[in-house]
Amino acid sequence: MKRWIATTPWASRGLILILMALTLLPFLSMLSAALAPSGTYPSGLEWPEAPAWGNFARAWEVANMGALLWSSTLIVLGTVPAAVLFATMAGFGLARLTAGRGRWFYLVFVLGLTLPFEAVITPLYYEILALGLLNTRLAIILPLIGLFMPFSVYWMRAHFLNVPADLSEAAQLDGARRWQEFLLVQVPLARPAIMSLSILLFLWTWNQFLLPVVLVQDPDRRTMAGALGAFQGQWGTDIPLLCAGSLIILAPTVILFLIFQRQFVAALLQVAVKG
Repeated sequence: MKRWIATTPWASRGLILILMALTLLPFLSMLSAALAPSGTYPSGLEWPEAPAWGNFARAWEVANMGALLWSSTLIVLGTVPAAVLFATMAGFGLARLTAGRGRWFYLVFVLGLTLPFEAVITPLYYEILALGLLNTRLAIILPLIGLFMPFSVYWMRAHFLNVPADLSEAAQLDGARRWQEFLLVQVPLARPAIMSLSILLFLWTWNQFLLPVVLVQDPDRRTMAGALGAFQGQWGTDIPLLCAGSLIILAPTVILFLIFQRQFVAALLQVAVKG
């Protein structure tokens, strides 16, 4: 029976359709709720008779989405390039330049994968306060770079381990130094992994909620997702307006993933071969 299901194309397609429906159902529910008349309580997945498309414009205006979009862009530009650069160099070093004790350094990064943001938020708050960075965008950027390092280094190290050692030996025979090999040989080959890592870090930075709420008091200096807490506190009884604001915040991440989904899946399969 199991073999028949696994080898039947219709069974596979049906399973995919079911998974797609389960994935899209929350978004459709949010959309129907966002189009309900403001001030009402939508009962569930029910398309309103007169869709209130103006809820999106009102949510954009009430939550000051223009300023939040600019703030989120600055935070992403300050976090993602730096994190990708550091992770690429560290991943190459752990995969190619270290021997013996390099495994211990790698284990430290792996342990960092088990560390949740909630476990460090309290000491992180006092550290940012001592540095005088509280209520600034650097209070979000600097911690995110550090918190992203364990996964980012793990991702890039897995890629560099899959690169044939013959390429490194050929570059050294041609007289290339390590930094020349890194820039001229390894980095061009790592473009799919770098692009996929950049997409992941963009999604995580854009959707970051906890750090902006705790470390930044000015809503205009938070990420768009971070401002959702204040938005919900002010308009918690207006479900349609809250759902409209949530969909506006989700839109850039969904669009970006749809554009680069092929590169992301290709790099994910490559990194999964060896970790």
